[in-house]
Amino acid sequence: MSARALLAALATLIAVGPSARAAAQDVDDARIVAADPSEWLSYGRDYAETHYSPLAQVTAGNVSRLAVAWTWDIPKTGARLEATPIVADGVIYATGPKSFVFALDARTGQRIWSWDPAIPDESEGGPSICCGDVNRGVAVYGDKVFVGLLDGRLVALDRATGTVAWNVQTTPTGTDYSITMAPRVVKGNVIIGNSGAEYGVRGYVSAYNAETGDMAWRWYTVPGNPANGFENDAMRRAAETWTGQWWIVGGGGTVWDGMAYDPALDLIYIGTGNGAPWNRDARSPGGGDNLYLSSIVALRGETGEYVWHYQTTPGDDWDYTAVQPLMLLDLVIDGRQRAVITQAPKNGFFYVIDRITGQFISAEGFADDLTWASGVDRETGRPIETPEARYGMNGRGAYLAPGPIGAHNWWPMSWNPSTGLVYLPMQNSNFYYVQAPVEYRQGQWNTGTGRGAAGVERPEIRGPRNALKAWNPATNRQAWVVPANAGSGGSLSTGGNLVFWGSGDRLVALNATDGRELWSHQVGNGLATPVTYELDGVQYVTVMGGAGAGALPPRVWTFKLP
Repeated sequence: MSARALLAALATLIAVGPSARAAAQDVDDARIVAADPSEWLSYGRDYAETHYSPLAQVTAGNVSRLAVAWTWDIPKTGARLEATPIVADGVIYATGPKSFVFALDARTGQRIWSWDPAIPDESEGGPSICCGDVNRGVAVYGDKVFVGLLDGRLVALDRATGTVAWNVQTTPTGTDYSITMAPRVVKGNVIIGNSGAEYGVRGYVSAYNAETGDMAWRWYTVPGNPANGFENDAMRRAAETWTGQWWIVGGGGTVWDGMAYDPALDLIYIGTGNGAPWNRDARSPGGGDNLYLSSIVALRGETGEYVWHYQTTPGDDWDYTAVQPLMLLDLVIDGRQRAVITQAPKNGFFYVIDRITGQFISAEGFADDLTWASGVDRETGRPIETPEARYGMNGRGAYLAPGPIGAHNWWPMSWNPSTGLVYLPMQNSNFYYVQAPVEYRQGQWNTGTGRGAAGVERPEIRGPRNALKAWNPATNRQAWVVPANAGSGGSLSTGGNLVFWGSGDRLVALNATDGRELWSHQVGNGLATPVTYELDGVQYVTVMGGAGAGALPPRVWTFKLP
């Protein structure tokens, strides 16, 4: 046994306390599809990833009385909190920094078990991480809890005790891949993607049997070296949209966050990431759309077979990933019932796509500061790029908006069927893009894009730095906007006509109809995404907040009416 494995095993044995309980009722596909409002069984509560709960004990009329029920300090620091908790059978399962996993009694906050994989920092030989040692949560299925680790492993833990049932290395060892996303489970398979495009990797998504950890299927998002052959027809077609020797730096396209699943169609939808390098002229010097970068892709849930794709940013040149949260809705658009998938990716446009066929329906700008494209062509579904956008082709650097942090990042958006609105955390930003030479080096960023703009005045950013926008997906128009105090977290919508959302260091409750603030509580900077559940007839609201750098430590906060 390796030293790392021994440390992890010892950590598990020490962490499991006397309060560990017997296995609860198994979570299966039928239970996730039913999505009982009293629980929160999957990342978005339901397979459609709506982050909506019908619970209505806490309402716009009484939310001002919401009070702390309990808190629990997370004994791990060093990164933002980004996890959406899972709530099943009276237990909260969640993650903290550096893939730290814990289970709490949902009534009292008492620790049931915790597990620390003891992953070292990058400076200590740990994995190279683009954007923080974060983790967005776990999946629960059967009698197990599943978590992706920063070092590329997928681990199954026993729900009752937190002991390791199995673990599998999903990425090549000694490379710059990592995992920060929450797994999803579809038809008994755990679906997981990975990160690392800035360092130069080839993206893919994999499915592993929930019971055994055996790989069921894998689908690459970009083609590899043609000399080695192609894994399928989708990769062969994609290779026609690339030039040069893109495979040397991997190509990118990592699947590091957004997914959704339609059980009626047996389609799992994934969002794919940016190019590696960012600069298209460095990775594909002859141009091209570079499929399947920055795309929504539909795959068969059972087999991983390609069905359709829609590319939000053809020939991505700006780190405009399309891995941001995906949401499945049934809407009446222009008098016609449509089954759609919606996304607000980094590039600043809100997309409505037919989720059966992949047909483009509409896209409108939700970013206030949007200068890389003037719109999206209604006939072709392609962005109408501005003359200065292709900084590599025209040989001139330019400030463009949004910047690589995007107009929308990892923060989940939520839906409310009563108001017909999506509640979208967003930001406005710009960045100076300029071409730079690339000499691929493992363990270092390989973006092909320079930093700094000597002698070039930075334009003022238009609109609020951070905000929550209520968006009508049927008309693709903004309904209202509420600026944030500082950085924001994900949103939760409820049947009580409420939207919960992190604004600066506060958890805020807004009126879902008009955005009026009704309640707030300080929980610390770096908020994650709130969830709600019900036990013994009492509705609770839970969120993680506190980055550990300010007055408040990383903590799980749970509220209820007195």
